[in-house]
Amino acid sequence: MAGSRAGAEEPIVDWAGSGVGVWHEDASGNWVDMPFEAPQVQKAYKYEMLCIVNNQNDVDPACIARANCDAGKDGRPVRWFERFLAGPPDVWSPIRPDRCVYTEDPADVLGRIAAQIQRRFEQLPVNAGISGIQPTPHTLRGAETNFYAEASEQTFNVIMLGQKVAIIAKPVQYRWNYGDGTSLGPTTTMGGPLPQDRWGEKTGTSHAYAQTGDFNVVLTTYFQGTYSVNGGPALPIPNQGQFSTAPQTVSVWRSVTRNYADDCITNPSGQGCPGATATKGR
Repeated sequence: MAGSRAGAEEPIVDWAGSGVGVWHEDASGNWVDMPFEAPQVQKAYKYEMLCIVNNQNDVDPACIARANCDAGKDGRPVRWFERFLAGPPDVWSPIRPDRCVYTEDPADVLGRIAAQIQRRFEQLPVNAGISGIQPTPHTLRGAETNFYAEASEQTFNVIMLGQKVAIIAKPVQYRWNYGDGTSLGPTTTMGGPLPQDRWGEKTGTSHAYAQTGDFNVVLTTYFQGTYSVNGGPALPIPNQGQFSTAPQTVSVWRSVTRNYADDCITNPSGQGCPGATATKGR
């Protein structure tokens, strides 16, 4: 949905065809989108192992039998708890149903997964999305070339230390390397496509090349991740993962303006006329 600041005029809105990005004209007449913020961690989590007896040194077979775990795979029930970070530090609520961890030592395996999850997240084949370019594949020197990102949330199911781990990667920030030594970001602004009649206008993610030539543009998308062990709660992955697109080549050309004494009716072979031999250059 689109919105505007209190007291501001209703913005001119243009939805992207893919549903990505909402644009409006700011006070300076530039086209900018409505950025979204990176998700904030609002809850803390902890767990306790169930069916423990004899000062944590043994398990209760009857309790294990009542749990919905596969005892043949060393299934051990675990109860997760959550609390709001903004609330009292000692008020925890159980997350039901209880979950199973397939090891004789759930505390050890869950701790090891937590220690390894960042590296596993960064090794996933996360699709960085695409970098849209307007106009493409050619643009003009000194003109504003509009860049925008299209990236989506992705889910991966992996096995870690014998446990089923679901990892969700959500795009939260973007960085463009424009290929001419300049870059933008990381920023939460993903940009968005403009109507063709507005190509060349400045946007929050556009760039004007000062030189002609071929430039390789690379989009890097920053993803925030969560992971869930055996269907348990979605736990935050500490740091973002960075994933880049393959380079896209943008050819920057120069425009030349000339004045002529004749029109194409008087001189059909004049430059720019249908009867002329076309030439191009940068």
